[in-house]
Amino acid sequence: MPGPSAELVQQLYRIPPDRFVAARDAAVAEARRAGDPGTARQLARLRRPTVAAWLVNLLAIQRPELVADLVQLADALRTAQRELRGPRLRELSAQRRAVVGALVAEVRKLAVTESDAPPAGRLPLAEVESTLNAAFSDVDVAEQVRAGRLLRAASYAGFGEVPRPQLRLVTGDDEEEPEEERPARRPGTQRGRPEAVPRPDRAAERAEQAAQRAARAERARQRRALDRELAKARTDQQRAEAELTEAAGQERDDVAVLDGIEAELAELERRRAVAEQDLSRAKLARRAAERAVTVARRRAGEVEAAVEALAAEEGDADEGGGAGD
Repeated sequence: MPGPSAELVQQLYRIPPDRFVAARDAAVAEARRAGDPGTARQLARLRRPTVAAWLVNLLAIQRPELVADLVQLADALRTAQRELRGPRLRELSAQRRAVVGALVAEVRKLAVTESDAPPAGRLPLAEVESTLNAAFSDVDVAEQVRAGRLLRAASYAGFGEVPRPQLRLVTGDDEEEPEEERPARRPGTQRGRPEAVPRPDRAAERAEQAAQRAARAERARQRRALDRELAKARTDQQRAEAELTEAAGQERDDVAVLDGIEAELAELERRRAVAEQDLSRAKLARRAAERAVTVARRRAGEVEAAVEALAAEEGDADEGGGAGD
């Protein structure tokens, strides 16, 4: 059954949630105009992702190789947990923390390039981290993350599938003796009837019982080793979860600090704008005062010249009058 192309669906899920519905409805209308009602119906069923889910989708679409590494590491971690391989589990858990931290940092970088993304201080990075961690314990979440079609953030409730090992204490009575180890019946005897022969060698019986005790002891030793390995794996899990909780709390604190700094920056920007306006007005007033000074100086010069001319005329008149006398 034909439907929307993978490229179209990927393009829709790359759009920020605020514009998703409008873009989806436009794609539905386009499909109907093209005479493809089936594609239109499938597109109409697409749901808007949350901001955290959109960020994870953006990561899967923009950096698919990083998400592929995460899915591969998740598979390896689940395998190590099922097989209770402690050293390998600790190594992969350390890799998990490093990979998730790097992916969250990459999400922050990608969000900066998106025009309609929330401010850096308001990105739900804790939900993104929780979703990426959930991919390690839930195969379905890992597949949704890889496909870039996540609708909402996933909760992280431990890492990996750690099934309780199916152990059973086997006693000597539970085992069936191999045929070759059973005492051979003498010719002429029948099963279930006592043999009319001398009693079997007690040394052989003691050796057989010692072998059974040794086998039971080996199984008990193996069980204790598995129990210790399981306890250590669970301790590592609890430690890792505590580290996650601490890291998430630190992130929230850092986000609060960043929000405060951004608020201070906004206030400084406002004060800067006011100061720039005051400076502009002061410059205009200074220029007006400079023009007034220039006009006043020119006028003073003109008056001084007129006074000097008048004084000169008066001097000439006085000299002329003296000569007449």
